[in-house]
Amino acid sequence: MSGANARSDAPVAENVSSGGHGSSAPPRDRKPGGGVLKRLKSRRSQVESRPVTEEELRTKNGHISPEDVLGLRVATRGYLCKPEDNIYSIDFVRFKIRDLETDTVLFEIAKPPHSDDDEVHRDGDGTAGRFVRYQFTPAFLRLRTVGATVEFTVGNRPLNNFRMIERHYFRDHLLKSFDFDFGFCIPSSRNTCEHIYEFPQLSDSLVLQMVECPYETQSDSFYFVDNRLVMHNKANYAYNGGQ
Repeated sequence: MSGANARSDAPVAENVSSGGHGSSAPPRDRKPGGGVLKRLKSRRSQVESRPVTEEELRTKNGHISPEDVLGLRVATRGYLCKPEDNIYSIDFVRFKIRDLETDTVLFEIAKPPHSDDDEVHRDGDGTAGRFVRYQFTPAFLRLRTVGATVEFTVGNRPLNNFRMIERHYFRDHLLKSFDFDFGFCIPSSRNTCEHIYEFPQLSDSLVLQMVECPYETQSDSFYFVDNRLVMHNKANYAYNGGQ
């Protein structure tokens, strides 16, 4: 979502923000306003690529692929593509996180309506719309399964093989990598999907470190169309809310 700080005082768990099918087709529900809500589970057969550095990817000939980012072992310092690489005009307009075990909404935000001032701000800030900071309570780190619902619009080009890879890190340690397939999106459409995140069990000592070291937990969200990187968003997280 946008670069404004995002906070939640509800109990929530270490997520991998932001935004695929498993081997079988995901279930779908009717949305209240019509249309279909896709529920997407992360690929289970994900294989890590050979280790690669951010510097290697910056100097690579040709486009960056999913296999490239799966080789990253630490969070990137910068962005691996430019805002103008989003030639499909993909725009995320709403985001919600809920605990699937209790169906409790933990966080929800909607992007404000577009204005000409947004364009001026975007031109002057390369991170606008690409970075978000979250603050959750320590209880977030104990959640098992979380659903992150995203609503996004698409420009006048179709999206083929739209895919998101999210990698979460604490300091220089990879916590979890999630890999979602959105599939095909028709031009000029508004789409809603819920990513199902199954969080790893974290040790008590790691949880304590993550709570005591706010914003040292980071994530990179990479978006691909036809295996070509078109968007890269970043986030960092604190889990000391309410303390």
